[in-house]
Order: sequence, then structure tokens, then C-alpha cells
Amino acid sequence: MILYQLKCTEGHQFEAWFKDAATYDVQAEAGEIMCPYCGGNHVSKAPMAPRLAKGLSEPQSEPAPAALPEPVPAAPRAPIRSAEPGSVEARAAEVAEYIFQAAEKLRRHVEENCDFVGDSFADEARKIHYGESDERGIYGTATDEEAAELDDEGIEFQQLRWFSRRND
Repeated sequence: MILYQLKCTEGHQFEAWFKDAATYDVQAEAGEIMCPYCGGNHVSKAPMAPRLAKGLSEPQSEPAPAALPEPVPAAPRAPIRSAEPGSVEARAAEVAEYIFQAAEKLRRHVEENCDFVGDSFADEARKIHYGESDERGIYGTATDEEAAELDDEGIEFQQLRWFSRRND
């Protein structure tokens, strides 16, 4: 197994594990690696420092994979990737599917329980923060500049990157 630091064309950086360097090359060439922030599939290796072992005095053991909670019901769509049952690829596909389902559950929760304010998000968040509007959950869009200004003012918010809905 090999861990790569990756970055997408939008500048987001993230880590991903691969069976070996050739597996990364095949998946990157096929556009199968997606940025977890924006969903883009144009990624490349980012510069990274090597991780060096501290010593061989204690035997190293591979940790057992953690059990995933039961997946949440989601809209049916094509499997992410078919792989040999029990393989590392199958486990990666299982984890990816769980992440997609959890993101969809979060999206549904926000849409069902919060008010959509569109591109007025920053203005409405300020009104709520300063008591000029009723306190409630809202969602919408804000530019990076607006988000930085909200942060500078100490207004709590969370940026979420929605993936495009997939019906396939």
C-alpha cells in the first residue's frame, strides 16, 4: 500500500491510499480518483515529505479495518467500482459508497430542516448573528471572500461542498 498526497485543479489537497504506484497511475488516467471537496476528477500528486520508520525494535502489524456503520438509505445509483470481494479495492469501494451515502444524508437533513437563502447567505448569517433576524438554520452560497469576512467577524458557519446529484 502507498499513500499519496493529491491535489485537484481547484487546489484542494487530500490523501489517498493505493495498492501500488501503478494502481494510482491506472486510476488517475481513467479519471477514477475524485476530489472529496469539489468532486473533480482531474488530480495529480502533490509534493509530500516521506514518512520514515522510527526503528525495527517492535514488530509492525497491519491494523484491522474498522467496521462501517450500517449505510443510510440513499437513492439508487450505479456502484462506484466493481472489485473482487474481500480485496483492498472492494474495501475502498465500500468506504467510498458509505461516504457518498453519508454526504447525501447530510444534504437531505440540511435541505429539510434549514431555510435556503441562496446567494444572500452572508447577509442573512450576519442578520441572525447580530439579532436582526430570527435565529434559525440557513443554507445557501457565499464567495470565498464573504466566507473569510464572516470568519473574521466571528460568525459561526460551516462550508459544505455539495456533490452533483447522481441518478445513474
